[in-house]
Amino acid sequence: MDEKLYGEEIMNTEVEYIYEDDSVAESEDVLEWVIDEHSAGERLDKFVSEAFDDEAVSRTQIQDWIKKGAVLVNGAETKPKHKLLAGDVVTVEVPEAEPTEIVAEPIPLEIEYEDSDVIVINKQRGLVVHPAPGHSSGTVVNALLYHCKDLSGINGSIRPGIVHRIDKDTSGLLMAAKNDNAHASLSEQLKEHSVTRKYIALVHGNVPHDRGTVDAPIGRDERDRKMFTVTDKNSKHAVTHFSVIERFGDYTLLELQLETGRTHQIRVHMKYIGHPLAGDPMYGRSKTVDLNGQALHAAVLGFKHPRTGEYLEFEAPIPADMEHVLHSLRQR
Repeated sequence: MDEKLYGEEIMNTEVEYIYEDDSVAESEDVLEWVIDEHSAGERLDKFVSEAFDDEAVSRTQIQDWIKKGAVLVNGAETKPKHKLLAGDVVTVEVPEAEPTEIVAEPIPLEIEYEDSDVIVINKQRGLVVHPAPGHSSGTVVNALLYHCKDLSGINGSIRPGIVHRIDKDTSGLLMAAKNDNAHASLSEQLKEHSVTRKYIALVHGNVPHDRGTVDAPIGRDERDRKMFTVTDKNSKHAVTHFSVIERFGDYTLLELQLETGRTHQIRVHMKYIGHPLAGDPMYGRSKTVDLNGQALHAAVLGFKHPRTGEYLEFEAPIPADMEHVLHSLRQR
């Protein structure tokens, strides 16, 4: 069967890149949004707090930023209750995070590889990668601090060692840096798209093409700022390659390879082509498989070792809960 390219009608449009990649080393200190008709009329503090929802920044914090002049509308300071107009430019200069003591916790980790520079773990579903304001425990970072003692400090006290992220309910391989030199090397590899990242996903429907590529930019969903969507406004270039592993009629098992790494990229791209991830509470369908979260697993991770330059590649098997779902589909 032929290979399918999705997103041709949108991928060549001129796009203003604003939103940040899921590689946290590429985060910017200044963020900017242009208000459209959907957001016109909203209070400034409400708009900004929703825009930061995935970072768990509280509305109270946002109000404090506004009062301190870190949030501007058309370059001018204003009040939290200021009503936004279409065309307004909202700029946020994110203040430096106040020192936060993140406590080491004896959370079990499935370690795939470890040396003095880098550690690779197989993250279980349901585990958040790093703490956020107001939620400082029970994360991968807390577990790493207990296990490693030393982690890179490039991302500050809340995200030590974290080079990239996977969603809370996505399982699979995640790498962390133990020192700043390793962190810089791994971050540069992510920026150059030279890190191998392959995922296994169960999606709704019968994907008709054996192979395909989704080349479509991703940005905030203007109707629900907790979500992301394919859009040519305030977005970033995003490319996902996929191939079919197995078909079940009403479901298809895919291998996906990321060329870029945008927030929720696979989940958004699969919804865009009409095959949302099974079990996805945000982008999926109401009737789906019995799984706590999306059926998505980071199965392969490969990179050049930051000290030796040797290429390392790791593979993590599909977790038991997802394997159980696949077994049930095969038994049908």
